[in-house]
Amino acid sequence: MNVLLILDIQVGLVHGPDKPWRCKELLETVNSLMEKARSAGAPIFLARHVGPVGTPIEPGSPLTSLVPELKLSGAEVVFEKRRPNAFEMTELAGSLRSHGASGVVITGMKTQYCVDSTCRAARDLGFDVVLIGDGHTCSDTAVMKAEDIVAHHNATPDGPFCHVVRADEWSFH
Repeated sequence: MNVLLILDIQVGLVHGPDKPWRCKELLETVNSLMEKARSAGAPIFLARHVGPVGTPIEPGSPLTSLVPELKLSGAEVVFEKRRPNAFEMTELAGSLRSHGASGVVITGMKTQYCVDSTCRAARDLGFDVVLIGDGHTCSDTAVMKAEDIVAHHNATPDGPFCHVVRADEWSFH
């Protein structure tokens, strides 16, 4: 069974000063994937990135809250992470296995940090990994446009670390 894993769709990243590329489309894609997962009975996990106490993203900060644009049912598993790799220092791998997951479908933010790190780690932990190619984003950096970062990260891990598919091509059945 495949589980949907949504990374860091939180207030500080979506509504912060560095606007994510194609964010409106990302939110629509994530909501569509959640509906597909629910229809198929696939569990949905959502990660919230938190930082140390005293930082803007300390535990409990409104910046770490999931954005209200997400159409949550209340049945999702929401967990906090402190590293880009959602498996590092969390119980995610065990939780996925306890839900019967052999595969994980990854979507969210930020492409070059948490999305990339989590895809690679999931494969190393023995999960079949699908990255939704139009289901992750980031902001422009000083050296590269977000659109190019996304394209690079769709091309680089495809094959050795994951299978990249478009959201409209993916089914949890």
